[in-house]
Amino acid sequence: MGGLWRLFTRVAAGIALLALCAVLVVAMIASFSMPRLSGTERLAGLDARIEIVRDAHGIPRIFAKTPHDAWFALGYVHAMDRLWQMDVGRRLAQGRLSERFGAVALPTDRLMRALDLDGHAARSLDALSPESREVLAIYAAGVNARIARNEAEGQGRGAPEFYVFGGDIDSWTPADSLSILKGMAFQLSRGALAKEVKRGRMLLGLEPQQVHDLFPDYPGQGVGALPLIRTEGRDAPADPLFALGDLSDEAAAWASNAWAVDGRHTASRAPLLASDPHLPLTAPGIWHPVQVSGPGITLIGGSLPGLPAVVIGRNDRIAWGITAAEIDDTDVFIEEVDPDDPTRYRTPDGWAAFETREETIRVSGAAPVEMTLRATRHGPVMPITVAGLAAVTPRDHVPALSWTALTDDDTSFDALRALNSAGTVAEALRAADGYIAPALNLVVADARGVGMGVVGRVPLRRLTSRIQGRVPAPGWKDDDDWVGWVAPSSLPRTINPASGAVANANNRVGNAAFPRHLSFDWDAPYRLNRILKQLDARDTHSVESFRALQMDSVSEMARALAPLVGEGLWDAAPGPEAHPLRTDALLALRDWNGEMSERRGEPLIFVAWLDALVPRVAGDELGALIEHYRGPRPLFLERVYRDIDEAGRWCDDIRTEDTAETCAAMAAAALDDALTGLAERYGDDMGDWRWGEAHHAVHRHSTLGDVGTTVMGVDLSLGTLVNIAHETSGGDYTLNRGAMAHGGPEPYANVHAAGLRAVFDLADLDRSMFVVSTGASGHFLSEYYDNLAPLWRAGELVPMSTDRETIESGAVGTLVLAPDQDAEAPMLP
Repeated sequence: MGGLWRLFTRVAAGIALLALCAVLVVAMIASFSMPRLSGTERLAGLDARIEIVRDAHGIPRIFAKTPHDAWFALGYVHAMDRLWQMDVGRRLAQGRLSERFGAVALPTDRLMRALDLDGHAARSLDALSPESREVLAIYAAGVNARIARNEAEGQGRGAPEFYVFGGDIDSWTPADSLSILKGMAFQLSRGALAKEVKRGRMLLGLEPQQVHDLFPDYPGQGVGALPLIRTEGRDAPADPLFALGDLSDEAAAWASNAWAVDGRHTASRAPLLASDPHLPLTAPGIWHPVQVSGPGITLIGGSLPGLPAVVIGRNDRIAWGITAAEIDDTDVFIEEVDPDDPTRYRTPDGWAAFETREETIRVSGAAPVEMTLRATRHGPVMPITVAGLAAVTPRDHVPALSWTALTDDDTSFDALRALNSAGTVAEALRAADGYIAPALNLVVADARGVGMGVVGRVPLRRLTSRIQGRVPAPGWKDDDDWVGWVAPSSLPRTINPASGAVANANNRVGNAAFPRHLSFDWDAPYRLNRILKQLDARDTHSVESFRALQMDSVSEMARALAPLVGEGLWDAAPGPEAHPLRTDALLALRDWNGEMSERRGEPLIFVAWLDALVPRVAGDELGALIEHYRGPRPLFLERVYRDIDEAGRWCDDIRTEDTAETCAAMAAAALDDALTGLAERYGDDMGDWRWGEAHHAVHRHSTLGDVGTTVMGVDLSLGTLVNIAHETSGGDYTLNRGAMAHGGPEPYANVHAAGLRAVFDLADLDRSMFVVSTGASGHFLSEYYDNLAPLWRAGELVPMSTDRETIESGAVGTLVLAPDQDAEAPMLP
């Protein structure tokens, strides 16, 4: 026993020593890389003195005396707060992650090199106005000034992550900013790509009507044919995509809420606007809160680090918010390769040569990788190991991608700049005419009214197309080619509607038929229905009522589906084979109002029930493909349970010949499955089950969040230091959205939510309020890394006043950037 005790004490001492070393390392990183928030820094190239006031929440407020200095300071501040995030973002778009992270990032780099996002970004500079190019250059000079100061003062090169991964920090360029915008466009368009490929995969083994059942058109739209190349694809292992996740997950793109009402519906008699974009939760968050003030410039809101603009926010005359427009702006074309000459592919006019280019990927710790990239008349050839493309790509064929963002005339940044300076709703919507990608719904309010419009480039397909962009198309035919663009003036747009209200929750907009239809895939209308119901529930609204509505956790989906699926079970006596908790679970759900409250157990039971019901109903037909059809799928289940005579055939298990299973029996069996899983995970006492315990929001650091290990039960991972987690209410279909993976070790964790919430008061824009999900700083040792997370969780917002005196009354520091006449001014990129 004495030997064991000595061994134990030595191990414990070793762990303590490791912990002490970790603390010392953290202290060293803190001392070298934490940016100063107060003091004076002298820089060349400034017109005048710039003051960067950090308000009571650490949010930077820039006060400049010239427009040049305002944009320079924004670049400087972004690099102070989020340099690591900016560097990873541009490397992602450039396909250069492997240079810093090694071979683990190679699949992502291969994909991004194929897309050539940074090439399109660089070439799009020529399409921009001289004023936009100047702003990008000035911003880049500000970023580079901060990078130079970090290196000169030895401040850990601006972020502790650079210590961990090493590598050079390249100078920032104007093209890098446009690459950040391209990268965001890819994140938003990936859902359309995933659903198109997934439809194609399922059509190989199912009938078209079955595929329509699984992916129903938005309620109210008709059903069209779904022809496809009915040739088996290939088995190819899916590449894990570093920093991108699973491209085959169509739910991992973007969702959002935005609404506005005019003065007829508000206590102040002036318009109100609310906006909360939903994106993957990360630490630091995607959005950076900032104010930029200078002559002719008053901006505050959510910016994207790396981009000199406020994407969601206000100036001194208007406010604006955005949602993803769900436009079908991507198509996959399956190209036939010449079996006698693999440098050619088939076109409607015969064989044609691939466009090719050579690329070299430098890999940290390994030899460089040489690539030959190909493109067809439709676009770049994609790796078959991503997004499930292998399953729909026969041998001697390759998939090519058409996507609106793959263009060299992208004037989206011009449009963003014009939006930032617009003075009326009409001006803002006109400004967006030059916007290309990602396609958005723009919601705007000024002192006199509200408006909304679809902005972005929308492909026009042939009227005779049978595929209509729903599934991968044969590239050697021209039936499904894009033949132009829908004119911006033809896109849905409304200004001061008779109702005095506009709203969007990624729902269908417009009623145009194909080919001017915009899309067949929209988010289910549950969130929109909730917005409309709650807006109509009171005569007048206020900032407080809008803030409360953003945190509304009642699921209209649950209210619709729980009684539908549970019909026939509520009062039925369970048989001896039933789970012992079935009766209690049904009683709880019968009396439940659909609120996805973190304090209740009913949301957990309901979500687990639907997650179990989908494979019970569709698993026999889908087989192994059921893994690619995770989640509640409410429109599918509504179709099955409302149309028992037709769609109800899904409930009959085709693997049992002698019995015909009913939908009620499937619902009962699925509930038992769910209860078994929940009891194993949370215990047998249903009274102890709480949604918040399962539905905790996880803001994961993209590169350090999973680094580390556990030793003798002690968590030594960096995740405990860099990730942010807390319990939340909400769900996939609530306004207070908290989307889930519905798989893996934490199937119900909240991983996709509103990283920014804002409410704008047009009676006095200084009374507007906002919050981001983490904090302004990207430095995980800063107190402003996660200081806003508790407010975000509670639904609290912080003031958006741009009044200098108000801001300084609670300021935590002021950094002055002063001109240094003796130093050499930085060269503009």
